[in-house]
Amino acid sequence: MAEKSSDVVIIGAGLIGLATAWRLAADGIQVTVCDPTPGSQTSSVAAGMLAPVTEVEYGEDALLALNLAGVAAWPSFAEELEALTGQSAGLNRTGTLSVAYDVDDAAALHRLADYQRRLGLDVEELSGREARKREPLLAAGVSGGVWVPGDHSVDNRQAVATLLRAAELVGVTFIRQRVARVLTSGTAAVGVQLEDGQSLMADRIVAAAGPWSSQLEGIPQELRVPVRPLKGEILRLRVPEAYRPALHHTVRATARGFSVYLVPRPGGELVVGATTSELGYDTRVLAGGVFALLRDARTVLPITDELELVETVAGLRPATPDNAPILGASGLDGLLWATGHYRNGVLLTPITAQLIAETIRTGVLPELAQPFLAARFGPAQHADARRADTDGEMPKVAR
Repeated sequence: MAEKSSDVVIIGAGLIGLATAWRLAADGIQVTVCDPTPGSQTSSVAAGMLAPVTEVEYGEDALLALNLAGVAAWPSFAEELEALTGQSAGLNRTGTLSVAYDVDDAAALHRLADYQRRLGLDVEELSGREARKREPLLAAGVSGGVWVPGDHSVDNRQAVATLLRAAELVGVTFIRQRVARVLTSGTAAVGVQLEDGQSLMADRIVAAAGPWSSQLEGIPQELRVPVRPLKGEILRLRVPEAYRPALHHTVRATARGFSVYLVPRPGGELVVGATTSELGYDTRVLAGGVFALLRDARTVLPITDELELVETVAGLRPATPDNAPILGASGLDGLLWATGHYRNGVLLTPITAQLIAETIRTGVLPELAQPFLAARFGPAQHADARRADTDGEMPKVAR
């Protein structure tokens, strides 16, 4: 079939791919996005928490810096999208309340709050009574809490819809097909082959295929990224008018050692999540997962019993061995990774788009992205990826 060409081809139209496409196209770069079902996979399933503080893990300093940059980028990112499209980007700046149900849960929450304070993060410990003053419908048994004013949430489905519209308005081309393979010439990626056999050539390719990134054909085996699918089930409940708002803030709870989060939406929806299981690409919703989420949700929010269960869905998080994303050089000239965001895909959407777009525009990988190169996973990565870790240099894309 006849070849077509584009400055940049992006593989994957989740939030990361869409935001990167919008940023590049708005700067005058010709962008084509390839995805059979834009915005309908992992990005449509997420709860949309922006939680760099409440999800901080011991020893992940570089990831914390990236996550904090992510949450800081969201307000201006949302404003730009809304100014362009006239649609909401779904940002809810309401803060997050972490709560503990019993004494053991409270002790674990206290240890985490100590660690957060040592990192200089903005947290305030609360008694059970103080937590219930912020959220009156919480269970009487809630024994303590931590208030985190800087952790927010995004209606991920609204964000997807608005990014799709923004990308259309700045001239992004969408090809609703799966990429069958990455085309290479020597040590360079030069385009992609679509499932219908058509070739699409490009100066740069961005692989933003989420949990399917490691499955891309045409990339040498030694350069494939260690991204695996990690299944998560999520529930969507509808709150009756009489109980609205059931929650004023996102609530992250530990109930008898089990974690659950409850994310309210302005329209009366309550998102409850999420399970975690290593089941490959299986997206069936299992009864055990639904039971566990409802059990833990009703422990901390008893009115859960009276809410309408409107959706059960499972998605696949793109996980990596160190829980951090893979950004930048791949070991093939012309191919950049923007994948492996695990639980932080929504949080990191604006900053990932900014970092990848800047790399393509200038040829320099920003310092913030340097710790997240694929080369960190071992010497099998191509020398170009290792070189980018030290000098950040890549050829530029001409407009």
